[in-house]
Amino acid sequence: MIRVAVDDLAFVEADALVRPTTASLEPLSPALRRLEQIGGPAFVQQLAMPMPLAVGAAVVTAGGDLAAEFVIHAVIASEVDPVTPSGVRRAITSVMQRAADWELGRVATPLIGAGPGNLTLEDAARILVDTVATDMRATTYPKEVCIVVETEEDREIVEAFIRGRTRL
Repeated sequence: MIRVAVDDLAFVEADALVRPTTASLEPLSPALRRLEQIGGPAFVQQLAMPMPLAVGAAVVTAGGDLAAEFVIHAVIASEVDPVTPSGVRRAITSVMQRAADWELGRVATPLIGAGPGNLTLEDAARILVDTVATDMRATTYPKEVCIVVETEEDREIVEAFIRGRTRL
């Protein structure tokens, strides 16, 4: 099941949160930087990478002091690769694979790749909903994906994509 919530990602009850990042696990927005502050030192220590990850990769760490036990870091950009629809799609697929591997039942994610200089809200919503819906059909986990947005208007946009997807 895919659902949408207007909430603060850091406090959503889920088995794992998705955190879009750069290849060196740097956050891509101030809201995502806030996860580090709330997650605390134990969470931040896990973000040190010996070498950059490839765009499209996903890695799981403990959630530290966050509400979720785990965080799945989705690599959507690097120093040389900007945010693109294909990179976002590959990262979402990797996130879903990690969730299945770890048998994570409930995953909460922001709109991956949306923001100034990146994808439009509509493009990010379409890619996220299409990729998650396709991947959920192929595996048992996760059982629920909650797309966490900041406003009611964003919720309505994402829910329209979900309704459109269920008619296919």
